[in-house]
Amino acid sequence: MPTPLYLTAVVAVSTAITWGLRALPFAVLGPLRRSSVLQFLAVQMPTGIMLILALYTLRDLRPTPWTAVVPAVLALAVAVGLHLKTRNAVISVLGATAVHVVLSTFWHAG
Repeated sequence: MPTPLYLTAVVAVSTAITWGLRALPFAVLGPLRRSSVLQFLAVQMPTGIMLILALYTLRDLRPTPWTAVVPAVLALAVAVGLHLKTRNAVISVLGATAVHVVLSTFWHAG
């Protein structure tokens, strides 16, 4: 059975590590806000993430038979259209997902 001193030391070390790890982002946040690189990434990353998501989604898509790709292609077009119109990744992803689910449910690739 561990001694009370040992348990106290374990709790103290765990507390110090947890507090330090939670405080670390706030300590480095100030200099990062002034970084021109991060400002550039904040503008460019949403589009890059959407591109990666689209490519990952379409990686296993086979074009034969062509009727099987209709839901994915239309959902991709909806995602691109919504993203260009709204510049909101959440709306683009949710809209494209809804279109893909509906089309996949009702579109039967003969």
